[in-house]
Amino acid sequence: MFIKSAVMPVLAAASAHSVDVSPPMMLPFGTLLLLIAIGPLAFPRWWHRNYPKVSLGLGLLTACYYFFVLKHGERLLHVAHEYVSFIALIGSLFVVAGGIHITVKGESRPLINVLFLFVGAVMANIIGTTGASMLMIRPWIRMNRYRITAFHVVFFIFIVSNVGGCLTPLGDPPLFLGYLKGVPFLWVIANCWKAWLIVVGTLLGVFYILDSLNFRQPPKEVSDRMTGSEKWHFAGHHNIFFVAVIVGAVLANRLLPPLVPDAIMVGAAAASFVSTPKPVHELNDFNFDPIKEVAWLFAGIFATMVPVIDYLELHAGELGLHSAQQFYWATGTLSAFLDNAPTYLTFLAAAMGDQGLSVNSGQDVGRFIEQSNDFLVAISLAAVFFGAVTYIGNGPNFMVKNIAQQVGVRTPSFFGYVLRYAVPVLIPIFALVSLLFFSRWRVF
Repeated sequence: MFIKSAVMPVLAAASAHSVDVSPPMMLPFGTLLLLIAIGPLAFPRWWHRNYPKVSLGLGLLTACYYFFVLKHGERLLHVAHEYVSFIALIGSLFVVAGGIHITVKGESRPLINVLFLFVGAVMANIIGTTGASMLMIRPWIRMNRYRITAFHVVFFIFIVSNVGGCLTPLGDPPLFLGYLKGVPFLWVIANCWKAWLIVVGTLLGVFYILDSLNFRQPPKEVSDRMTGSEKWHFAGHHNIFFVAVIVGAVLANRLLPPLVPDAIMVGAAAASFVSTPKPVHELNDFNFDPIKEVAWLFAGIFATMVPVIDYLELHAGELGLHSAQQFYWATGTLSAFLDNAPTYLTFLAAAMGDQGLSVNSGQDVGRFIEQSNDFLVAISLAAVFFGAVTYIGNGPNFMVKNIAQQVGVRTPSFFGYVLRYAVPVLIPIFALVSLLFFSRWRVF
């Protein structure tokens, strides 16, 4: 199925939402994403001290262009509202997840590990990939402490931190951005569950084989302590209520006045933080540094990506992308090396712009789903799945790596992760998804 060229009346309607920006104004967006990708690796100390200034400075450059040059400041005000909703969801789930602690005693066998990862994949759709990763990575390390290796951390990132969160807008930031733009909440699970089941199931199968080999060949002094008997203890049960409140606020997003759902989510997070006993937060090593980094960086991302989206809506045909399969691989490739949330929105804007539709119109989003549902499926799956290909593809990846390193677990280097695990494991599975869902030989 190919995207058809836009007819002039529809193009005119799209233009009402978009502004024909100067191409150089897309440079702040590219610069910020490039710095996010290389900063933590090339100059970590400087980046850690200055990333808020960099993000804010590039965002202000774009804001000044819209307010004072284009005289179209209302465009930025609309994006500011979307940013508040985005941070309210991500931040509230992060805080509530930090109030739940799981203690595991005993050593897990391969089948128990598979079950744990599957539960993590499901949880990622309820409390987000960031929340699920922060909640479950420490228990994961503790339950495998006598034999944990790099692949345990890597497959946790694959499944819990990325591909697991593909069933709801709560699961991964790209899908929530789509929800804010008008994609129905239940559209995701209705259209992505088959691919989710194939990818998660295949990854769990590969992990089971590797973990079984690892379990059978431990040193003698280690095997004597591997009883296979696990005892679980949960602290912070009351935070499940606050998770339900946040989910309810998201579901009611379009029924309530603006900013009310965001206030409900922030209130739930505040109540969770205050009511959670301090020892629970200490056991989780909870602090606000990760969410502060997300808030600063995404402030710049939301601002600088506006010219990119506006330009692509009016010049999408110049990209040379005409099929769902092409959008799948293009979105996936950039999602692997850039942040997957703005990548999702950029290619969604391009796909809709090629049909003369605006990503800033809820009605146009609905029309796009009716006309080109496969394209939205391709963009959604690629943005979520390919975020697992590198440490920088999705926010939780580096957070999980750092937590593992803090407790003495050896993790792969950036290129070791990509070459030893992501390329041989993930790329064939993602190619299978492309074949089954978007090729001329498609099955689904």
